[in-house]
Amino acid sequence: METKTILHDLRTRAGMSQDDLAEKVYVTRQAVSRWENGDTVPNTETLKLLSGVFGVSINTLLGSPRKLICQCCGMPLEDALLSKEKDGSFNEDYCKWCYADGVFMYSNLDDLIDVCAKNMVSEEHSEAEVRAYLREMLPKLSHWKKQ
Repeated sequence: METKTILHDLRTRAGMSQDDLAEKVYVTRQAVSRWENGDTVPNTETLKLLSGVFGVSINTLLGSPRKLICQCCGMPLEDALLSKEKDGSFNEDYCKWCYADGVFMYSNLDDLIDVCAKNMVSEEHSEAEVRAYLREMLPKLSHWKKQ
C-alpha cells in the first residue's frame, strides 16, 4: 500500500478531518491533501509526529518498505511489538521485550538465549538445535555486535 492510501485510511479511521490532522502535526490542510493525493510525502520530522498521532511506526506509514527484526533477539517486528523510547516514540530496531523506555532488558547473551529457547522449542526443533541456532544468529544482530 502507498503512503497516500495509508495516511488517508488512518485519518478516516481516527475520525479526523484533514484540518484536524494538519493541526496535530503543525502543517496546513493543503499539505495533508497533497500527501493523500500522492503529490508529496511528509518529511522525516512530520513522519515522527504522524507516527505518534496514529500509534504506528514510520515503516508502516511508508508502506512497510523493509521487513523489521529485533536487533537483539531476531524476532520479526510489527507495530504492536515495537519498543518505545522514554518519550513514547517508537524504536523500530527492537521489540518491546528487549528494549523498553530507553533501557535494554538483556545485556548477557546467555540470559537471552535461555528465555528464547524456552519459547522456541517445538516438536520439530529440540532445545539443543534452538540453542545452536541462537548462538550462531544472535551475535550477527547490531545489539550484540556492539557488545
